[in-house]
Amino acid sequence: MFAVIETGGKQYLVKAGDVLKVEKLDVEAGKEVVFDKVLLTADENGENVKLGNPYLSGVSVTAAVEGQGRHDKIRVVKYKRKVRYKRTIGHKQAFTKVKIAKV
Repeated sequence: MFAVIETGGKQYLVKAGDVLKVEKLDVEAGKEVVFDKVLLTADENGENVKLGNPYLSGVSVTAAVEGQGRHDKIRVVKYKRKVRYKRTIGHKQAFTKVKIAKV
């Protein structure tokens, strides 16, 4: 069985055993987190599809938090020619690594 969940303004297609990096959650490593914003559920072969409007009621996905971290640094460059303007800044986005336990 798989599901589409929403967290951090993004949507993820998940099934049991998947490991994914989502936007940072305020949960310690080793604890469980429950995603209750489930948009869709279906069987492995794509049958028995249930769609929410926008979310399904009474359906949730549980996951175990494996840790917190930060992605690689990206560089943002602003440049304007002829006026000697150049600005370089970096950004590292925080994430939470979760392993889906059950749908």
